[in-house]
Amino acid sequence: MLRNGLEPWHLIVVAIVVIVLFGSKKLPEAARGLGKSMRILKSEAKAMKSDDATAASSTPGSSPTPAAPDAITPSDIKTSAEATANVTAEQPAATAK
Repeated sequence: MLRNGLEPWHLIVVAIVVIVLFGSKKLPEAARGLGKSMRILKSEAKAMKSDDATAASSTPGSSPTPAAPDAITPSDIKTSAEATANVTAEQPAATAK
């Protein structure tokens, strides 16, 4: 393998240590979890690439421009007390049984 590095017997020792530490029951569960994580990562990366490709292929003139929000006046802003009063006034009264 590598010069003065890992030999095949090193890998065998590492595998034995992993089996002893994690146990034979938990290794398949860990491998399954790792596989699911890799599939999710692949699908997210593919979705990001397709989003980038769609954004790059659209021309700037054809995309709709976002509408400007309506101007907010000071009379539109409610205080927290007014907002609480409106919420409690809109709730129906509880009926006693």
